[in-house]
Amino acid sequence: MNGLVKFNCHWTQTGPVISDEQFEIINYWREVLYNMDLIGAYENGVGFGNISMRTGPGNQFIITGSSTGEIPELEPEHYVKVVSFNIDENAVQCIGPLKASSESLTHAAIYMSDPDINAVVHVHDIDLWNELIHKAPTTNPGMDYGTMGLAKDILRLFKEPEVYEKRIIIMAGDRAGILTFGHDMDEAINVLMQHLKK
Repeated sequence: MNGLVKFNCHWTQTGPVISDEQFEIINYWREVLYNMDLIGAYENGVGFGNISMRTGPGNQFIITGSSTGEIPELEPEHYVKVVSFNIDENAVQCIGPLKASSESLTHAAIYMSDPDINAVVHVHDIDLWNELIHKAPTTNPGMDYGTMGLAKDILRLFKEPEVYEKRIIIMAGDRAGILTFGHDMDEAINVLMQHLKK
């Protein structure tokens, strides 16, 4: 079960692909979220939650690698670069020390939908999920996490102005799954923290 990757992952194994500056930003917040139990792993070993950032123009992004949810402190070798993707073909091309997270297509759909979004955070919080499901922008309950169907459903949500205003998506088919996003990592995190404080 650990590290389920549901898309066609075309992976080129390399050394670390994250810059020092990117690592400093993404890893700081990943550690905060891990310590808040918003990213981690369940008792059955299945990891949950991940974090990503766009790496310049185009839709390439750095994301936590597959099966890293249970690791308390990540190193540069735990991050992967998604260099291209095709939602219709359910395919992701990535480079790095590990395969990309099972949620890579979900993040890809968000980056593809809005060129001003440069950071995406995926956490699990059952209380907030219960509070916001069908009140905030919510994916179709039949769309399981990490699937082409979910990525396409996210593209559908981005046709509505509400998703741009609220910058949060509730994943109905991924119990407790919540996505926030923003122009930068601080904004993506801030959206999440504001909801957690309410």
